[in-house]
Amino acid sequence: MTLHRRSFLAALAGAGGVGMAAAVRAAGVGPADALSQGPAGQAPALPMPPPLTAGSRLVAIAPGTWWEDPESEQTSLEARIASAGWELLVPPATRLRWHWFSGTDRQRCLAWEQAIGDQRAEGVLAVTAGWGSARLLESGWQPPPRPIWLMGFSDASALLLAQCAAGLGGAIHGGLHGDAGQWQRLVHLLRRQPVDPLQGQGWRSGITEGPLVVTNLTVATHLIGTAWLPDLRGRIVVFEDVGEAPYRVDRMLTQWRSAGLLAGVAGIGLGRFQWTPDDVMPGDLSMEEVLRERLGDLGIPLVGRLPVGHGRPNLALPLGHRARLDGGAGTLALL
Repeated sequence: MTLHRRSFLAALAGAGGVGMAAAVRAAGVGPADALSQGPAGQAPALPMPPPLTAGSRLVAIAPGTWWEDPESEQTSLEARIASAGWELLVPPATRLRWHWFSGTDRQRCLAWEQAIGDQRAEGVLAVTAGWGSARLLESGWQPPPRPIWLMGFSDASALLLAQCAAGLGGAIHGGLHGDAGQWQRLVHLLRRQPVDPLQGQGWRSGITEGPLVVTNLTVATHLIGTAWLPDLRGRIVVFEDVGEAPYRVDRMLTQWRSAGLLAGVAGIGLGRFQWTPDDVMPGDLSMEEVLRERLGDLGIPLVGRLPVGHGRPNLALPLGHRARLDGGAGTLALL
């Protein structure tokens, strides 16, 4: 789906943290619980949902931009879900339209509440991206009452991060389409079966372990200062982005550094960073130069070029799951 990034940024900039703070208190998961560190400074893994089995129900939601091609995409997705032995529920709300969104903020938030309130539902699929997911967070968003699978990426990273910040596992960063291999990896994760390590390129050596936090950089940057951004201390953080020129990525990473948010991070992995070449002027740093310069001096393992994010393949990674990042071999493996 094409992202209209400038409007996307404007929509996200107004998100606040009051609603989330109230939500986690109501769910009995306080910020101190969600952000606590394990022994010897190690961050604890998050509680994961049970594996999906035959007959498990998944619910589709459209948390941001309206669904551009629901007929063909729904048919394809239903076939994949059925082939795994699961059931897909697609409520009528997924096809609503209000301006650029799939319904008003309140309608989209209500669709989320109904999805997590379905006692048979074991997972939620974010079938749209674009922009607008963060608006749900200030519109009464509540964390699930139990760990539940939540799949999406790009703009939906706002919801993945919020669930992680609430102390609940089950959020999976990844696309719902792509080739058979990409889909099968997601199926294995939902069944809580082993998956292959991801191969990238080692940019700074060292081996580290910790729970994963995987996100679109722009979306996460616009959650800074809210209760929806998880504590990153002791975590392995994986960033990706699209449509942002190197100089804008430089600005964002400088903000993360200046805010102290990368202090204590166990390691950093980098997926794809795609942008329009016309945004780069003569003499500018390249994207790789920006990423290496802004992140290579943190004294932690750094792996670039992971097959994660916009483009193919977009291999799924579970937030809150413990992983090992090997900066020498350039690999990221789930433990």
